[in-house]
Amino acid sequence: MWNQVYNPLNNIVLSTIAAAVPVATLLILIATGKVKAHLAAIIALIAANLIAIFVFTMPANMSIRASLLGVVRGFFPIGWIVLNVIFLYRLTVATGQFDLLKRA
Repeated sequence: MWNQVYNPLNNIVLSTIAAAVPVATLLILIATGKVKAHLAAIIALIAANLIAIFVFTMPANMSIRASLLGVVRGFFPIGWIVLNVIFLYRLTVATGQFDLLKRA
């Protein structure tokens, strides 16, 4: 069993900055507009894994498994919403109500 170390650098400020690097990476890449959002998310995920493994001494297999669990848990709610939106769109087109929605 791995025990999480909250202050691996023995400095609260540096440890907090290290933990914030993936979030800052994601926001900066998206804000610049040069990198598409999905690629920025992948880059931030890689940065998060590297920091977890090398700074916070998390075992690599555990870090990768945690990342995969996050991806799976994120895709299911988003996929469910997209599936329902596609269903509602097709339903409104098939019943002719989409034209009514366009006029409104």
